[in-house]
Amino acid sequence: MQRLLIALLALPALLTWPVPALALPPLRDGDVVLYRHALAPGGGDPPGFRVEDCSTQRNLSDEGRAQARLIGAALRQRLGTVAVTAVWASPWCRTLDTARLAFPGAAVQPQEAFASFFQAPEREAAALAQARQQLAAWRGPGVLVVVTHQVNITGLTGVFPASGEGVALRWSSSGSQVLGRLPAPDTGR
Repeated sequence: MQRLLIALLALPALLTWPVPALALPPLRDGDVVLYRHALAPGGGDPPGFRVEDCSTQRNLSDEGRAQARLIGAALRQRLGTVAVTAVWASPWCRTLDTARLAFPGAAVQPQEAFASFFQAPEREAAALAQARQQLAAWRGPGVLVVVTHQVNITGLTGVFPASGEGVALRWSSSGSQVLGRLPAPDTGR
């Protein structure tokens, strides 16, 4: 029983075990990077929150806003000559803010398929099916960035990302392949 308890206590650490950034192959046209929104203190959203009203939601902290800016800079450096040509985000304010800060000047497109289902687990299957369909249809040119939530990324990839962490995917006729993880930028705070 004690071994089982120790194993269960260690599970969250194993789910977030970092894959070295060097393990990620170069990204190319048609690839997708799913980012968990930057640092937003707490978990879930307050009771009675409304997606259309940021004042009712859990939002980015100052450190989260700094982290969001670093996400975009780090990805642009990694991509080299390949461009981010589309940026989608969940309609939640923390995801939209992360996307806009990370990729200034990009036309961030809210996508309902990437909305959090954390507080509505009955939406999970339909949301993930819609998200998979949209991602599978992406062909480029360039790289698609999607800023979403932990539950969505875990449901799509099996990866439990930290705030600000990215998961790179490549789609083919046989489905998706996780290429690797892009670590969350360190804000130095």
